Amino acid sequence: MQYKVVLLPGDGIGPEIIGETARLLQVVVAQAGHAILFDERLIGGCSIDRYGEPLTDETLADCLSADAVLLGAVGGPKWDDPTAKVRPEQGLLRLRKEMQVFANLRPVVVHPALAHISPLKPEKLVGVDILVLRELTGGLYFGQPKGVIRNNGSLRAVDTLEYADYEIRRILHLAFQLARGRRFKVTSVDKANVLESSRLWRQIASEVSRDYPDVTLEHMLVDTASMRLIADPASFDVLVTENMFGDILTDEASVLAGSMGMLPSASLGEGRRGLYEPIHGSAPDIAGQGVANPIGAMLSAALMLRYSLNLPDQAAGVERAVNQAITEGCRTRDLGGNLSTQQLADEILYRLPGGHFLGL
Repeated sequence: MQYKVVLLPGDGIGPEIIGETARLLQVVVAQAGHAILFDERLIGGCSIDRYGEPLTDETLADCLSADAVLLGAVGGPKWDDPTAKVRPEQGLLRLRKEMQVFANLRPVVVHPALAHISPLKPEKLVGVDILVLRELTGGLYFGQPKGVIRNNGSLRAVDTLEYADYEIRRILHLAFQLARGRRFKVTSVDKANVLESSRLWRQIASEVSRDYPDVTLEHMLVDTASMRLIADPASFDVLVTENMFGDILTDEASVLAGSMGMLPSASLGEGRRGLYEPIHGSAPDIAGQGVANPIGAMLSAALMLRYSLNLPDQAAGVERAVNQAITEGCRTRDLGGNLSTQQLADEILYRLPGGHFLGL
């Protein structure tokens, strides 16, 4: 079988981590007896510089015809003008919407060998294994009307937070289904004491929970959830929430693992095609230095192997190789080590099943 994967390295450290991750995918898929065809395209700021827009129709068409999409990061100071009509993030939002990937899965697991670099006390991190499920194509980022209005010499900005019942229902069903493969607990995060959209969210969460009597549901306000992530992170199993809350909470949760460079994500819809990306940003302060941590991107590739390419054994092999490399002290600068991006990637590839035959 030959798989087609579109690579969108993007901006900042994106090209560095995606280059190493593509190398890993090439090896793993070949070891499984298949082939993988990469189609590299531009997104974000580099696409604005080349084409004047953050995501071209041609690039989008390529993504929609692929088996999966692997993305690095978008944005940076060069394109940060708040008055700009075209911004790198618009390309990412359009890609998510057009691919119809409404569910963003962000696993947060603390490796015991890295507990000492987390800002939390090690005893707080014992047993932390959270799956954050973020609704990805609705809410404040997509609601209309949106814009800046000038009226009588003053400016008024408008963003609209809206959700349809079916958007909430499908993400809640997925949360409960995933919890059945874990520890049978769902925490639904909202702001129901203030927001109408959250009151609808809470109502539907309660309705959906009746279809899963073996799974415990708890409702939690987002401010309480942000506190609990620091005070008692091991109390969470599956945490499901709307788009903006999920964006903020997963960045907060990333510090549990010691570095944003550690965490992957998978954005999925109704079919097998998915969008895979580490949760970290473009890190322009270290771009081009060859010191970025590729683990978040490589674990995103493992999720791709599992969910889009139907290669679960190879996915598990990548995850074991990453865990072994960490256990044995392989570190980039963000983890307190001195390995380069390529050197850490080499260490992980070497620990793949049969990786010692690669001559690394």
